[in-house]
Amino acid sequence: MTISQGDALPDATLVQMGAEGPTPVKMADKVKGRKVVIFAVPGAFTPTCHSAHVPSFVRTKDQYDAKGVDEIICVSCNDPFVMQAWGEATGATAAGITMLADAQSEFTKAIGMEFDAAPAGLMSRSKRYAMLVDDGKVTLFQPEIQAGVCDLSGGEGLLENM
Repeated sequence: MTISQGDALPDATLVQMGAEGPTPVKMADKVKGRKVVIFAVPGAFTPTCHSAHVPSFVRTKDQYDAKGVDEIICVSCNDPFVMQAWGEATGATAAGITMLADAQSEFTKAIGMEFDAAPAGLMSRSKRYAMLVDDGKVTLFQPEIQAGVCDLSGGEGLLENM
């Protein structure tokens, strides 16, 4: 079942690159008592994700800060090494966006956003979405309807509805 507004965010363990290498991150710890934006992409370095989706949050980071958002998190079903390199390549890391790897698709499956696109080599990936989470509760959820775009789930799209 797909997560929706009003639902509690399920806990899952994702991975982030730290100074000592890959570090487990419990999503419940990230969102507890905080206002967090989570957006997900089908894959690091893929065309729309790389040229439009991540840049939209880099562009709007200051506007989210002004609205009291504590953290912006990008989730992708890639490994933490790829997520680190991608964060550096897009400027997301420098902008203060947290890049989390959902390598086993644990979080993605738990919220019902998993898909496969075998012809493109994308297996067990995340559908594109953005959400606002306040103290573990989803207060705004915007899954993308059309493939290959990030209108509803882009930085500007989520901001419009906050």
